[in-house]
Amino acid sequence: MPLVAGIKTFRFTPSELRRLRALKTPAGIQRFLDDLPYNLSFTARAPKKVLHDRTASCLEGGIFAAAALRVLGFPPLIFDLEAEQDTDHVVAIFKGRGHWGAVAKSNFTGCRYREPVYRSLRELAMSYFNVYFNLRGERTLRRYSRPVNLARFDHLNWMTTEKPIWFIAEYLCDIPHISLLTPAMEKNLTRVDRRTVRGEMVGHRKK
Repeated sequence: MPLVAGIKTFRFTPSELRRLRALKTPAGIQRFLDDLPYNLSFTARAPKKVLHDRTASCLEGGIFAAAALRVLGFPPLIFDLEAEQDTDHVVAIFKGRGHWGAVAKSNFTGCRYREPVYRSLRELAMSYFNVYFNLRGERTLRRYSRPVNLARFDHLNWMTTEKPIWFIAEYLCDIPHISLLTPAMEKNLTRVDRRTVRGEMVGHRKK
């Protein structure tokens, strides 16, 4: 797969680029993220720091995945899943054979990788619905954003800066999101059953 033009401007070292290229595929990026401990600290580190620190939060993992996808020749795309009474989820997205897939870091089992089989971003977002819940068992996913190409932040060196990259999270908070449910649907949601909760919290980290 051809590398994106201008890769020298990414500011990764040759060694770092070799490590990222070695991931080879979106599934390889997901395996790398799965092997990292979940970062419980309130940080927003750039992909270069994630690569070296070997830990990532949801936000950091999604942005890292977008950078790694870029090195493999994909556009560096993310989108935001927005929740009620819960935290949002930032997911790197990619297309394979005309269909959407996703790479993500999560403290919950099911909110991670998606094969590129979804015809639309709404389909992809809905694939997270049943396993997106808070610790009270409430189903919390409500909206999703349009795709964001992180190349728009190249002037801020989002992939390799030593500074926090909260500007990406702030941007995601400011852009419009699309509703997944009607008010009537929201009103009639049931709570997640105990078995699903137990399954989704395998490996869950607490402070």
